[in-house]
Amino acid sequence: MNQRSPVLAFLRHGALALMCIIAIIPLYWMVISSLKNDSEIFTDSFFPNAPTFSNYTYAFSQMPIVRMIFNSFAISIMMTFLQLATSLLAAYALVRWRFRGKGLIFSVLSLTWLIPFQAIMIPNYVLVNDLGLNDSMLGIVLPFCVSTFAILSLYQSFQAFPSVLIEAACIDGMNDWDILMRLIIPNIKSGIASLGIISFINAWNEYLWPMLITKKMEHSPIQIGLKLFVNSDTNMWGSLMSATTVSCLPILLIYLLLRRHIVDSFIRFGIK
Repeated sequence: MNQRSPVLAFLRHGALALMCIIAIIPLYWMVISSLKNDSEIFTDSFFPNAPTFSNYTYAFSQMPIVRMIFNSFAISIMMTFLQLATSLLAAYALVRWRFRGKGLIFSVLSLTWLIPFQAIMIPNYVLVNDLGLNDSMLGIVLPFCVSTFAILSLYQSFQAFPSVLIEAACIDGMNDWDILMRLIIPNIKSGIASLGIISFINAWNEYLWPMLITKKMEHSPIQIGLKLFVNSDTNMWGSLMSATTVSCLPILLIYLLLRRHIVDSFIRFGIK
C-alpha cells in the first residue's frame, strides 16, 4: 500500500488537473474570442494573431453594460434579501409554533417545489401587469420573494437547533422575535450565509422571467443585453464574447473574495 499510495496520489492530482483544464478552457476561449476580428473568430487558434479591442468598443456602444450590470446586482441583492427574510420567518413558524393544519401547510409547501416556474409564469405576468409593475425591477423581483428551497433548507437548520436553549430563552421572558433574532440567527449564520450565496447566484443567472417582463434595456439585467448580439440574421460572436467577458468580471471578483464560503455552501446544500 505504501508503494501504491504515491501512484494513487499522482492519478488523483492528475484527474483534478484535467478537470480544472476542462473547466478553464471555455473561459479562456471566451476571452481570446473577444480579442479576435470577424475573419478570425472561427479559427482554431489559441491566440489571436492581431488582438483588437473593437469588439469591446462596439459592445459598450450598443448597450449600457455598466447600467445593466448594476441592475443585475440590484435585482440579485433584493431577491436574496427578500428570500432570506421570508424564509427565516416561515421556517421559524413551522418549527416553533403549533397550530392546526401545520402538517398540511408543510406538505403543500413542499409540493410547490415540484412545480416548474414556467407553469405559473403566465399568471404571474398577468398579476405583475395588473399591478403596473411591468418593465421594472420590482416586477422582476416580486415573484421570487419567497423560495421553497430556502424555507425547507432553514427548516432543517431550525429543527437541528437545540430546543433546550429556546425553552430557556422563553423562561427568561424572551418573545419569538428576540429568540429568532438574538438566539437562533447568530448561531446558524454560516448556514444563512451559504443559503444567501446560493440565492444570489440563482438570481444573477435568472433569464426567462426578466426577458418577459422588461422592454427597455435600461431596466434589464445584463443577461438580457447579451441576447442583443444573437439574432436570426447575423451573430456577432466577437461582441457577444466581449460583453460576456465584462459581465463575468463582477461575479468572478465576488467568487475570488468569497470562494471559501461559496464552496462550503455548495458542499452543504449538495449533501442535503
